[in-house]
Amino acid sequence: MSKKSTYKTWWDKLYSLTKKDPRYPLPAYQFVFEALDHTVHRLKKNLASQLERDRHVTGQELLDGVNDYALEQFGYMARTVFEQWGTVRGKDFGEIVFNLVENGLMGKTESDSKNDFEVGYDFQKTLEEQFAFTGEFDVSLRLDDFLKARYK
Repeated sequence: MSKKSTYKTWWDKLYSLTKKDPRYPLPAYQFVFEALDHTVHRLKKNLASQLERDRHVTGQELLDGVNDYALEQFGYMARTVFEQWGTVRGKDFGEIVFNLVENGLMGKTESDSKNDFEVGYDFQKTLEEQFAFTGEFDVSLRLDDFLKARYK
């Protein structure tokens, strides 16, 4: 029997997870892995270290990384993407992380818990603040004014 038939592949496990718990789509899970990688590199964590404290990312650090990576990847549309995925609170990302842990796709320490993600992280606020309009420019031009100016 081949190794592949004995063990599910990583993608098979992830696909099964989304069928078992359909609250969050596959791209949301993929995004969490990418955001974790982004966070690890941003914080300069040493994944090769044998010391847990050198390689561990806390729930709060991951949420900060999720926010940062979402802005980098999706810009102004980050909030819309999160709404489409149903990931509007830190708790939602905690659910994704612990689904991954429970299915052997991500690790955790003894001190990690879902509560680490229930810190009241407000993605709507943090994502909107990055793109707040200052009112410096008046763009309230009406369509008929535009057409008159355009076709004089």
